[in-house]
Amino acid sequence: MSESLNPSTVPAPAGPYSQAIVVTGPGKWLHISGQIGVGADGATAEGIVQQTTLAWQNLVAVLAAAGMTVDHLVKVTTFLVDASHLSAVGPVRTRFLGSARPASTLVIVKELAKKEWLVEVEAVAFSAS
Repeated sequence: MSESLNPSTVPAPAGPYSQAIVVTGPGKWLHISGQIGVGADGATAEGIVQQTTLAWQNLVAVLAAAGMTVDHLVKVTTFLVDASHLSAVGPVRTRFLGSARPASTLVIVKELAKKEWLVEVEAVAFSAS
């Protein structure tokens, strides 16, 4: 079972995430590799919104393959190559997360493995069953 942890002794989350997730009991962990804006056909999506949408679609598909949903996410890390893209990435992320509030980290990097990739999202999920 997981529970959001947002103690009053630290700043409130600056967005749709939790400061931490506490997991107790037996269960199944899923560590999801970084998902990028590339489709199953190998084509890279155009633009930050499209790449972010496809990265999240890929992440949700991996969750589904493991019998999980975004409600099972306990940690998400987003890598962006341009800080100015944050305003475009946030609404896409919110649309996919709904009311889920996993712990979250945003990292601005010089570049990803391929120059055309603008965003990468990795995650950890937990299911008690």
